[in-house]
Amino acid sequence: MNKLSLVTLAIAIALPISAIAAGADTLKVEESVQINAPADKVWTKVSNFNDLGAWHPAIKSTEITSGKNNKVGATRLLTLQDGGTVKEKLLSYNSKKMTFKYAIIESVLPVSSYVSSVTVMAEKDNTTKVVWKGSFKRKDLSDKPADGQDDAAATKTITSVYRGGLDNLKKISE
Repeated sequence: MNKLSLVTLAIAIALPISAIAAGADTLKVEESVQINAPADKVWTKVSNFNDLGAWHPAIKSTEITSGKNNKVGATRLLTLQDGGTVKEKLLSYNSKKMTFKYAIIESVLPVSSYVSSVTVMAEKDNTTKVVWKGSFKRKDLSDKPADGQDDAAATKTITSVYRGGLDNLKKISE
């Protein structure tokens, strides 16, 4: 086989693979909550990258596995109440602006290419708005995903993760 044939074969194989990966839509979820408490008090609860369990009821434990807590590049291992695990990496952290961004590296959740941020904003009258938003793709990138692995399932899962955390944050902060 000559060089041109090899290149043509490589392209013919690569195109369908990249089309499948590119074919899955990027999904987005944004949830927020109003909390009757000062923003600095709320930020104190959510700002510790090493303790998501302090405010999210689905988390049994959080452990920094590399890097330093609240420093870009730190990775954490979340153990869920049911024993599943999620490994995340801190991408940005700004305590003055009360926000951080992270990505999921490995997960039992039905998502891939997941990046998310949590932002705490002071509002008038000592109230706070917390916004948790993320973008991701479903884990099963095929044209016909398995049951429970489609866009709707991925979006529903992340929405329920955000709602569970934000609703509990409100409960423990007010």
